[in-house]
Amino acid sequence: MTDHTTEGTALPGADENRRQVLYWRLLARLFDHEEQATLESASLAVVEDIGLPPALLDPQASIDAIVQRHPELAAELDALMVPETDEEGRDRAAEVRRAALVSKVLLNVLATGTGTVTAGQLARWQSDAGWLERALGCKPGELRGGRGAGRGAGSAGGGVSPTGTQGGGRTPDLGRLVPEIGPELGALEADLVKRMHLREVLADPRLAAQLTPSMSLIEQLLRDKNNLSGVALANAKALIRRFVDEVADVLRTQVEKASVGALDRSVPPKRVFRNLDLDRTIWKNLTNWDPEEERLYVDRLYYRHTARKTTPQRLIVVVDQSGSMVDSMVNCTILASIFAGLPKVDVHLIAYDTQALDLTPWVSDPFETLLRTNLGGGTDGTVAMALAQPRIAEPRNTVVVWISDFYEWRSEPLFESMAAIHRSGARFIPVGSVTSSGRGSVNPWFRERFKDLGTPVISGHIRKLVHELKSFLT
Repeated sequence: MTDHTTEGTALPGADENRRQVLYWRLLARLFDHEEQATLESASLAVVEDIGLPPALLDPQASIDAIVQRHPELAAELDALMVPETDEEGRDRAAEVRRAALVSKVLLNVLATGTGTVTAGQLARWQSDAGWLERALGCKPGELRGGRGAGRGAGSAGGGVSPTGTQGGGRTPDLGRLVPEIGPELGALEADLVKRMHLREVLADPRLAAQLTPSMSLIEQLLRDKNNLSGVALANAKALIRRFVDEVADVLRTQVEKASVGALDRSVPPKRVFRNLDLDRTIWKNLTNWDPEEERLYVDRLYYRHTARKTTPQRLIVVVDQSGSMVDSMVNCTILASIFAGLPKVDVHLIAYDTQALDLTPWVSDPFETLLRTNLGGGTDGTVAMALAQPRIAEPRNTVVVWISDFYEWRSEPLFESMAAIHRSGARFIPVGSVTSSGRGSVNPWFRERFKDLGTPVISGHIRKLVHELKSFLT
């Protein structure tokens, strides 16, 4: 038999075998929890040979994690599972690559396992389900009844168009997909929430009292609060309030320690004992020293200036309330309430995912604010921008703090709006993470453009944001 292949090119039959190996592994993983060593090793060889990351075969690796490390895959995942119009002329080698990516997306969404589920696991599944919807040519959350779930890709301007299509002649039949796939995804999500088991603990006052408030626990409570009632809801609120009060005490101390504005010497010092400048008083009255009596006669007292130069400021805080930003949402809600308590500071608070919510009426009470949030969902900052921009009445007297990882649905128009705020004279502060640990992820595309704009992203510990805000507002 004559070999008609060239170097580096596999036979069409070999490509078909590779594709079948990947799909057989997918089926084995879905219907049997035991790892099939032969299929695993064969699949690893295929994935490495076609230049894809081995992490695609790791059941614990989320799609987000893979895309963040390999952003070039985002474009391949969009509309990945939408049928090509030209099935006859398809590239067999490309079909192997497609099979590897399809297998990863399906496995992450359909293999939900058993046992108790944490809030982090639920958030990861919601994100992976969003990637499945994008692979089908839809918006994240569209197949689950319009409840956004996925995070955007790492590249700007990427993603499926508003009509649910993306080039290449791919046209998803949403009329067929929604009835068949939507309810199944909704059932999987409902099962994961049910397996969290937190509701049973909250319904027992004795068990609920033993819970220690933590960020992970608060995340679960905020996600599930709409499903709670009676004793369980009361216990959940008590835990959230305890955590909010504890974090508020810490942040309030950080705000008090942060640098403040310059002394305003145009305001006479208050003539009270605590403001008495003893060293200056002695120095200025040394001419009244009586050496015979060894006594200093004081005819004038000097006091320290304590008034600071302050001007009325408007602080607009915009917070991404999607699943991966829970830590930031809690911290920034509390921080906004603290700054709202400062004199002459007008604070506005806006939360968003695919919809925006004006939380300004409750900004002074972080507990009530958090109860009105809706954690999870996709990310469309343009809806938040529509609420924020009209509030900038005096640009040079306004600071806008935008907290997000900036994995956005519509990157280009959002960034242009942010650049316009910066050019208007307002202070625009993009924040990538406002966590207690200081860890966070920021879309590289946005990070580079903010740097070029002269407004680099603040990321790290919350103390950085506290310092930035305090130095501007006081």
